[in-house]
Parts: sequence; C-alpha cells; structure tokens
Amino acid sequence: MSDLTSTLLSLGTRQPRERRVFDAIVVGSGISGGWAAKELTERGLETVVLEAGGPIDFGGKDFTEHVQSYELKYRGWGDRNTIAKTQPIQGQCYACDEAGHKFFVNDFENPYTTPDNAPFKWFRGRQVGGRSIMWGRQVYRWSDLDFEANAKDGHGTDWPIRYKDIAPWYSHVERFIGITGAKEGLSQLPDGEFLPAMQMTVVERAARENILKKFGGERVLTIGRAAVLTQNHNGRAACHYCGPCERGCVTHSYFNSIGSTLPAAKKTGRLTLRPHSVVTEVLFDAKRGRARGVRVIDAVTMQEHIFEAKVVFLCASAIESVRLLLNSKSTRFPDGFANSSGTLGKYVMDHHYGSGAGGTFPGFLDKRTEGRRPNGIYVARFRNVTSASKDFVRGYGMQGGSSRGGWGRGSGMRGYGAAFKQSLIDDLGPWGLSVGGWGETLPYEDNTITLDPTVKDKWGVPAARINVTWRENEIAMNKDIIASGVELMEAAGCTDVRPSRTMHPPGHCIHEMGGARMAKTAKEGVLNGWNQSWDVPNLFITDGSAMASTACQNPSITYMALTARAAAHAVAELKRRSL
Repeated sequence: MSDLTSTLLSLGTRQPRERRVFDAIVVGSGISGGWAAKELTERGLETVVLEAGGPIDFGGKDFTEHVQSYELKYRGWGDRNTIAKTQPIQGQCYACDEAGHKFFVNDFENPYTTPDNAPFKWFRGRQVGGRSIMWGRQVYRWSDLDFEANAKDGHGTDWPIRYKDIAPWYSHVERFIGITGAKEGLSQLPDGEFLPAMQMTVVERAARENILKKFGGERVLTIGRAAVLTQNHNGRAACHYCGPCERGCVTHSYFNSIGSTLPAAKKTGRLTLRPHSVVTEVLFDAKRGRARGVRVIDAVTMQEHIFEAKVVFLCASAIESVRLLLNSKSTRFPDGFANSSGTLGKYVMDHHYGSGAGGTFPGFLDKRTEGRRPNGIYVARFRNVTSASKDFVRGYGMQGGSSRGGWGRGSGMRGYGAAFKQSLIDDLGPWGLSVGGWGETLPYEDNTITLDPTVKDKWGVPAARINVTWRENEIAMNKDIIASGVELMEAAGCTDVRPSRTMHPPGHCIHEMGGARMAKTAKEGVLNGWNQSWDVPNLFITDGSAMASTACQNPSITYMALTARAAAHAVAELKRRSL
C-alpha cells in the first residue's frame, strides 16, 4: 500500500457531526483540485480537499495498465449485463472497459437528465484523482486568438484576461508536470517549456513534409503535446510505452493529481484529504458577505458534516460545480450562490468532434513501430487565423496518427497454424494515416445547466438537467473538418482516402466548459479575472465552469494554469486581509 493511500485511508476515518475550520477548502481532487491543494499548501494554508469518491491504491490493485486481456475474466470485453445495470452511459466511453470501469460513476446513483431532443453524454469519475486518472493527456496553450475571439466576433462576453496574463502560469505548470512536445513557432499555438518530443513515425514525418509543401506552411502537422514524461522528471520515471494510460500508471509517467500535485501538497504537512465527502451546499455568511464553508454528506455513513474555511475553491468539474452553486440558495442568492449576474448555469459548451478522414499510405513496408506511443499527431488550427472563412467563425485543430494493419487483420483472412501466425507478424500490412477535428463551440446563453425538479442522486442532491445542442456554426465547421481532412490526407500522400462523417453529441468530448464564466464586469459573469466570485470574494472556481469560450485546444492545462494563478492571488489577498 502506498504512503499516500495509507494517509488517505487514515484521514477517511469518519467522526459524527464533524466540524472543522481550515484556512482553505478545495472541493474536488482532480486536475484543478490537485493544483489548488498544491499551491495553497505550499503558500502556507492549512487546506482540506473534499473528494466525493473513495481513495485509490495506485501502487497495487487499482492501476492495471500491465494486465493483459487474457488475464481478465471477459478478455477485456467486460460484463455486458453488469455494465447495462450500472453504467449504461459511462460504458459508452472508450476508457470504461473491463479494466477501467471502476474509475467511472454508477449512472443510477449519479443521475442527470436532458430534454428528449438534446442528448448529452456526461462521463464522470468519482475517486481521489478524479478524471485526471483517465484523461487524454493532450495539452496545448491557448493564444490571444482565443482570448480575444469573443470580443472580436461578438459571441459571448470578453475574457477579462489575455495570453500575457496566463503565459507565466502555463510555464509554471509545464515545468512541474513535464510536457513532451516540439516547438513550431506558431502564433495561434504558443510553444511551451517542453521535454524532448516523442518521435513521429516515418509515415508521419513524410506526411508532415508533404503537407508543409502543399500548403506553403499554412498547415502544420506536428507531434502531439502530451503530459507524459520522455525523461525522468521531478521524481517520476520516464514513460515505458506500455499503452493503456487510461487504466492508471504505476510509474507516474503521465500527470495525474495523485502522482504529482497531491503528494506535493502532502509534503508540506498542511494537507487534509478526505475521501467519501459529497459536498451538497456552499454556506453563506450574510453578515460578512463571505462563503462560510460547505455542507458535506459522508458518502458511506450518510452523516452530515460542516467544514469552514477562510477561502473556498470549487474544483469539482464544470457541471458539478454549477450544480453545487445552484443548490446553494439563500435570501441573498435565491437563484444560486454568487449569481447576481443571472449567468450561472448558462453558456455551457463542449468541443464537437468525431469527423475527419483517413487513408492508406503507400510504401515504407520495411518499417514498423516499436512500443505503444501514448501520443498522436496534431494539426494546428489553420481556419480563421490569417483569413476569414465565409461559412463559420472560430476554428478547429486535428488529432490523429499512423499505424500498420497488424496481426489482428488475420481474423478476416484464411489460414491457421504457426506458419500462418508468423506470416501475420512478418507482414504487418500497409500503413494507414488518419486525422479527426476538435472544433470550437460558441457560447450560447440557452445552452444551460439547471436543477431537475424531481430527480435526485443517491445523497439527496438534485440532479443536473443539461440542455446543450450544436447550432449552425458548429455544423458548418463540422462539414469543413471533413473536407479539409480529405485535403490533408491527399496532400500527405495517402491513397484510398476515406472521409469520416461522425459528429458526437455534446459532452462526448469530455471537455464540458462554462456555466460560471469569467467576465470583465459583475453584470456579465460569475467570476472576475482571478477566477474569483464577483459577489463573494473568498469563493474561487477554477474548473471548466469558469471558461468564457472553448478555443479548439484541449482545455486541461488552461484549468491548471488558471488554478495556480488564482491560488497565488487568494493567498496574497488573505495576507492583505482583503478576504
């Protein structure tokens, strides 16, 4: 049993009617919660992290990246009857397989509702570490193209910050967690402080050169930027390319909070980490105009506890934080905590994705890959960067990769026996190359989260009712993703190019954002430029709910940078006695 896990278990010992006063409360222990804990404790605050789920034994039975399919009862396919009974929604996520389904919630204990004509896929993890256990690890800085977009085209409210405000905090995060990537010098995709880049395959290198030549440098294919170590870093080991990162990582080679930020917070001696703590309400001190603390239901005993602190950080994930605020009503805030703007629960977004193209890449049959690289390729945004599209605003990036057919193709071939199997290993078939788009979604006021009037979760908290749909701009962009995907594959040198015309419903990309957005004024949003509530100064929200737009890049490193920046500001304000 790991040191951190034993600490978690000892801290998980529950006392009836517990009432504790801390310097800081952090709700959630995932990507942003871990960063809040690290920064607040390292800056001197006694901090409690409240996590709704249980602890993880990441040194033992819970991380199963090295377990082979033949070692699993259902050979990796899972128990369909059990999934149908407990995780019919979560089971639609690729990572919720026989080995990894324990990192996803029980859908019947954690319900949510949607209108019949607006499906939304909400994939959720409740455990210490949250979704940082099974996230995609792709990390891309935003640029001023993204922070200025709302102001320039009039969709959404202007961000209260620009790239220069967050750039030092991107560096702060990158230096700690370790990012692999290649510098390209693109204004729309700023370079970071990278560890050595992972190698592209011979096909990807050829495709990059062909695309650069075809489009005069306007379209750039590069290796993905990922929170995976390519060399030993900060006490963690370099990646050994075993493959299924979504099942955990015993060497901590990819970033998650239980291998990086939470241990750093624990090292200060100022961290109290309490699993099985379902926060149901943020408490308001009307006399002081401050958040007093939070109300908690113990997930196991169902006993109620009150935790109080000088500052409260909500890092529960976009929809959970909004749901919590909507459930925290008072005479001062009858429509939800810190909601004098009336924008709480509005302007909810996700990236749209699924469409693209693929093809066969001729040649290089004497080349093969070794190991399972936990990363792909990335095509930086090229639409609406230097010239405007007539069909849609904003843009998209593309992610993909190359591979050979492999021995699995033998399932569709005639033959058997040792010679047949050896032939499948000796001849891996042709190379394939594919890309898919990750598209920006506009912030629409009527894409909303509210509380369902009748449905509640296992702990009595009203379920979120999510009403989010794609609109004309997203549909037009999706059409362009398909067309440009075909162009890219042809320019790369592929034959037999095949378009993919999938557009998953909102939520499926697991990049939900908005609902408690940052804004320049208290009338336009819930948070100011420091992720600080306009209405309640000692309340900070630093998960995806704070986002005023989505850009097209994966958002997690922006949450981390915003969290570290907000924590530094909160501590400085505490020292000035402004909170």
